[in-house]
Amino acid sequence: MVSNKKKEDKLTTKNMFSFLNKTIVKQILLAVVFTLLMYFIVGSSMAPERITVKVGDLAPDDIRATKEMIDEITTEKLKEEAMKSIDTIYRVETSVQVKIKNDINRFFIILREIRNMEDETHANKMEILQNRTNINLGIEEYSIALSISGDALTTLENNVQDMISQVMGMGIIEEELESKKESISRSFEELEHLSENAKTLGISIIEKTIQPNKFVDVDTTFQKRQEAADQVTPVVIKEGQIIVEKKQLVDERIYSLVKKTGLLKETEGPDYKLIGGTMTFILILEALIVSYLYIFDKEVFYDTKLLLVLAIIILSITAISKGMYRISEYLMPISVATMLISILINPKLAILVNLIMSIFIGTITVNDMNIMILLLIGGTVGTFAIINTHQRYNIVLTGLIVSTINILTISAFGFIHGVEFKEILYTSLYGALNGLFSAILTIGSLPLWENLFDILTPLKLLELSNPNQPLLRRLLVESPGTYHHSIIVGNLSEAAAEEVGGNPLVARVGAYYHDVGKLRRPFFFKENQYNGENPHDKINPSLSTLIITNHTKDGDELAKKYKLPSAIRDIIIQHHGQTLVAYFYHKALNSENGDTVKAENFRYAGPKPQTKEAAIVMLADSVEAATRAMPEPTKGKIEGLVRQIIKDKLNDGQLDECGLTLKDLNTIANTFVRVLLGIFHERIEYPKLDLAELKGDN
Repeated sequence: MVSNKKKEDKLTTKNMFSFLNKTIVKQILLAVVFTLLMYFIVGSSMAPERITVKVGDLAPDDIRATKEMIDEITTEKLKEEAMKSIDTIYRVETSVQVKIKNDINRFFIILREIRNMEDETHANKMEILQNRTNINLGIEEYSIALSISGDALTTLENNVQDMISQVMGMGIIEEELESKKESISRSFEELEHLSENAKTLGISIIEKTIQPNKFVDVDTTFQKRQEAADQVTPVVIKEGQIIVEKKQLVDERIYSLVKKTGLLKETEGPDYKLIGGTMTFILILEALIVSYLYIFDKEVFYDTKLLLVLAIIILSITAISKGMYRISEYLMPISVATMLISILINPKLAILVNLIMSIFIGTITVNDMNIMILLLIGGTVGTFAIINTHQRYNIVLTGLIVSTINILTISAFGFIHGVEFKEILYTSLYGALNGLFSAILTIGSLPLWENLFDILTPLKLLELSNPNQPLLRRLLVESPGTYHHSIIVGNLSEAAAEEVGGNPLVARVGAYYHDVGKLRRPFFFKENQYNGENPHDKINPSLSTLIITNHTKDGDELAKKYKLPSAIRDIIIQHHGQTLVAYFYHKALNSENGDTVKAENFRYAGPKPQTKEAAIVMLADSVEAATRAMPEPTKGKIEGLVRQIIKDKLNDGQLDECGLTLKDLNTIANTFVRVLLGIFHERIEYPKLDLAELKGDN
């Protein structure tokens, strides 16, 4: 029971590892980790740090405006002051004055009619006047009106009408009514031509009839005040301007401004809007890269190792750029990413990544279009300049080119925007340092990428092709025949790979190292047997085959020891595929136990060549060895031999997995013949000359 449980646990663990080993799972995990790390790097930069503050608190620090905005509270106060500065506008209702004058005029008409009633007594007239009058006066005033002379009455009437016209012509507001009555009373008292009774009657008539005729013009007043408010210029807070200084009291106005900046943390806990927005932005840019790879570069899309390299480059350069931004935005080294991606993966992808990183890093830092364009131009130039770089000093040259382009771009923007020449020089210095810093960082980190991720770059290949490499040096000293054989195989392989669209540099370097396994037993191989002795004559064919076929395994072990890239190790292992060691196989067939000999025991372990370069090295290796053994090589013999060897490899199935077509094989054959004819060309036989005869001596 326990045994079954252990088996189930092992099976579960195995299935889990098998699941995690799937490419799609690795890609998803890489995408998730990349997204989280990118958020960790840039999350705090996508928006300023939130501030927890409320009305009545003291500001924890100087708070600056994150954008240009209007101080609405201060502007509103200025508008209110402007409106208050506009006096209330009144209108005079002339109808009120006309009515009052008509009432007074009617009073005097009625008064005169009653005064002319000669048959009536004074008491009856008093009663009639009280009943018919439209102005309610006192008994004394009625008595005076009936008793004064006609001339005095006319004078009084004229004075009353004049006083009404004078006072009400300017208008009387409700609040001024009593004061106006007092003023009129004083004015009547000063009229010397009127008797005291007439003055009393006039004052009473005016006090009873006068009323406000000046009213607030609401519409006009509102319009004028609104016009004054509209003329107030809004108070603008500039980007970067201090809203509140440290330890300053936060009032309603300051609180509203801080809220408008987006700096105010209004709720406790995580800012989910910021997190969601940042994640969405990262995922959009990530999706652009993934979509490009899926549509245009599936080789990289399905290569988890290269995807990991791409992710690390983007993450590291983003982090470095964020740090350099604190010194100057002109020092952000986007060019490092483009140069590394161009060298390690491919230039087309580098251009896309450059575009995305320029937008992304520009957004999380300065959010300045000029800086984004500078980063975009510098990175693109770095990509173009680094293509086909075969020497590390070329990276320094690329850095100088990027520096020059940065200086020109900064100067161009400076002249366009009218920046002072001194400021242009200052920023141009940072632009120049950017290019140099990018070159140094690229050169310094390139060996790390090559060795850590086993990536074969042209620079690494050229270094490996140097004869002073320890393993090649050993091959030259300990197995000179094999070394010279490898050099010729390298020439053949490079020429053929270039013709069929392979990587000529990989083919050449792979050919240089393909036989390093012979260093274990160099004298068991014909090209290193100089004294005519052959150790294989003393051992049986099976052992000889084992020694011969093991040189691929021995070569792989040496390659690991000397840390050769996997692409070169693959060529070492695959350059014989599963071919038959024909010489010893036939020798075994002719031995005493020939009936029991099996061909599979005399074949290399393989695998068969998996790439064009490995297959080309296999063919070049066989062709070089065969032509070297040819007694009198001629063009016809060489071409026939080359095509026969290629045909035998094809028929034996050794080229089934390498991707070479029949057309490629024909091209390879023609290329091999052309190179070999240059090696085995005919030479002129020089005649023997008598030096003494040439000098004219007897």
